Amino acid sequence: MPVIHLVRHGQASFGTDNYDLLSELGHEQATAAGRELARRGSRTPIMVSGSLQRQRRTAEIIAGELGVAVRELGTDARWNEFDAHALVDERLGGAGASGGLSSQEFQVELDEEMQAWIDGGGPSWSAFSDGALEALFDIAKRTPKGSDAIVATSAGVTAAVVGQLLGLDARGVIALNRVSVNASITTVLSGSRGLSLLTFNDHAHFIGRAGLLTNR
Repeated sequence: MPVIHLVRHGQASFGTDNYDLLSELGHEQATAAGRELARRGSRTPIMVSGSLQRQRRTAEIIAGELGVAVRELGTDARWNEFDAHALVDERLGGAGASGGLSSQEFQVELDEEMQAWIDGGGPSWSAFSDGALEALFDIAKRTPKGSDAIVATSAGVTAAVVGQLLGLDARGVIALNRVSVNASITTVLSGSRGLSLLTFNDHAHFIGRAGLLTNR
C-alpha cells in the first residue's frame, strides 16, 4: 500500500532577520533525513513541499539524496506552516514583540496562544487544519500502489494532521507540536480503510549523532 512520509523541515534560522532560511545545522539534518529515506528504499517517490523556503530547501536536499530531480518537486501551500511569530507577537502586544525571547520562552508563549486559537473554534484554525488534512488525502490519491510520497512540511501542520487522524483535542495537538524534532519523519499508510498513522516524529536517524537533535 502507498506510504506517505511527512518530514519536518530542518532547523530554520530562529533569532535572525530571516527565520525561513535553513541554518547550517538544518542542512545537515535534512541530509540525514534524506539518507534515512534512501536507506528505507523509498519507492519511486512523489515529492512535494509547502512553498516556504525552509520547506522547499529541505525537499531539495532530500531529493538529492534520493536521486530525484528538483524539477519533479511539487509545491502545495496547504503544507505551509502557520505564522508562529505573528501569533506570539499578537499575544505580547505587537509586531516584533517576540524578538527578544529565547527558544524556550517562545515555546511557552506559543503553546498558550495555540490553545486560545484552537479552542476559539474560529475559521482560521479550521481552514489551516482541514486544509492540511485535505492535502494529505489528495497526495494519498495521487500515490500509486507500490510507490511512496514524501512531503516536506512543518511541525504545526504535522501536529494538526495527526491530531485529526487520532481525534485529539487542542491539548493533544499542542503536545505533538511541542515535541516535534527538526527533520523528523512521520509516516502514514494509505489503504482500503483510509489513512492510518504508523509513526510520529521518528528521529532515530539522529541517535548517536551529537548536536543533530533540535526542536527549533
